[in-house]
Amino acid sequence: MRHEIVMPQMGESITNGTITKWHKSVGDTIALDEILLEISTDKVESEIPSPIEGKVVELHAEEGDTIDVGILIAVIDDDANAEVSGSTGASNASAPKESNEAPASSAGSNANSNLQDIIMPQMGESITNGTITKWHKAPGDMVEIDEILLDISTDKVESEIPSPVSGRLEEVLFEEGETVDVGIKIASIEQNLDVPFGGEASSSSSSPAKAQESTASEAPAKSSSNNSSSHTEGRRFYTPLVKNLAKKHGVDLSELANISGSGAGGRVNKEDFMNYLDNRGSAPAAKPASSNASASKPAPSAPAKSSVPAFSSSDRVEIVPMDNMRKAIARNMVASKMTSPHVNSIDTVDMTNLVKFREGFKHEFKKQEGFSLTYTHFVLYALVQALKEFPMVNASIDGDNIVYKKDINLGCAVAVPGNGLVVPVIKGADNLNLTGLARQLNDLVNKARAKKLTMDDLSGGTYTFTNNGSFGVVAATPVILQPQLGIFCVGSIRKTPVVTDDLAIAIRDIMYSTHTYDHRLIDGEVGSKFLKHVHNTLETMDPSSLF
Repeated sequence: MRHEIVMPQMGESITNGTITKWHKSVGDTIALDEILLEISTDKVESEIPSPIEGKVVELHAEEGDTIDVGILIAVIDDDANAEVSGSTGASNASAPKESNEAPASSAGSNANSNLQDIIMPQMGESITNGTITKWHKAPGDMVEIDEILLDISTDKVESEIPSPVSGRLEEVLFEEGETVDVGIKIASIEQNLDVPFGGEASSSSSSPAKAQESTASEAPAKSSSNNSSSHTEGRRFYTPLVKNLAKKHGVDLSELANISGSGAGGRVNKEDFMNYLDNRGSAPAAKPASSNASASKPAPSAPAKSSVPAFSSSDRVEIVPMDNMRKAIARNMVASKMTSPHVNSIDTVDMTNLVKFREGFKHEFKKQEGFSLTYTHFVLYALVQALKEFPMVNASIDGDNIVYKKDINLGCAVAVPGNGLVVPVIKGADNLNLTGLARQLNDLVNKARAKKLTMDDLSGGTYTFTNNGSFGVVAATPVILQPQLGIFCVGSIRKTPVVTDDLAIAIRDIMYSTHTYDHRLIDGEVGSKFLKHVHNTLETMDPSSLF
């Protein structure tokens, strides 16, 4: 019986692994629990044992390949006399590749094509798409393994994506600026250089967009005036993303032909399609006219946007396009407001005792730890205690279900100059003391400012903290980071005259704080009690006992 070996998931937020070494070749026998291969991720390197005894009959990836979790990498047959069916990619496999690969007959060669599809990677646990900001290679260019192929931007991070293989960039399916769903093919690389290049290389252009524009402009205008619509439908290129969207929304190819594209060579991108859909209404558009009718009438274009731009170049304004991160943040903020009915509970907390303690202890702490003790560290500690007491605030909503989480993972908003806002996560905050929280936060802030945060650093948060007091403001009402249900914001600490219990006037160190929460699940009573729990911890704690 054949047993398929797939790329294992090496951790909760791990989406792929790199094969660093095969311990067996095709045709080798292997014992139960004998090491089959070694896998490396951004967190760990592991030896992977065989789950059965038998013979290795197929290897589907080479050393150095990065493979998504769940993808087939090998096959073991428990019959020691089983026939070997070959290997699709392992460099140390002895079986020939011809049995698994079709000849590239369209290229006019007997060489076997060995195409490696490049798909949009998942850049984090909650990331569903990415925007291609730059292609470093154009079709026809050579690329080495681990050489940067493209740059991708999400709402959390901008990343350089290396090539998983060496070869020739055969095709690019999406342009710079296009947003592509995770798992969609974006390019392919030909590893067998004996196969003639099937596309059109552009030596004069450094980007695929330019190459595509050049190709489009050089194509002869062979379309006759009596069949422009059918020509567009039959010959026009649509990206896999647009095709998937069209299928989802019931738009056939003939209707797609009516959409004006803003991409290179008139290509329809996601934004074009969604704009068309917004103006189309629920009823499908009429099919293109017959060939005779189209001779006298050009195919209709997508309806123009009804809104008039608020500004024009004649005004005394400078119009600057948003970068991809800012656009993503904008989308997420609007989506959060549309998803969660935000409620804010706001109150003051007396920080006088903590201010006095910190003033007397901060030099000793910095000498011990190498970084400064801040009021944020005390607030994080108080938040953890409140989240333990109110698990609903640490939950999420999934449809009609409440998802209670067993871990408290605190996201901490960090402003990064020139790179917007990032929210790295302190994992397992409920298992850390105050010093542990301070150390974790310091490490994450340093990584954020050095732009060295990983996707694991940015994913898995269950509740978020933000400090607007560092900007000198007294209070703010933040936006919830989905799919969390709450966010806690503090303002600056200011010396304020207050009336004491014995009706005297005293100067105290007062701080405003805001608990913003999702009213779908958290009512005002729970939200306000959570806030008061945090304040009570801050006002009554004995800080000297925490170090």
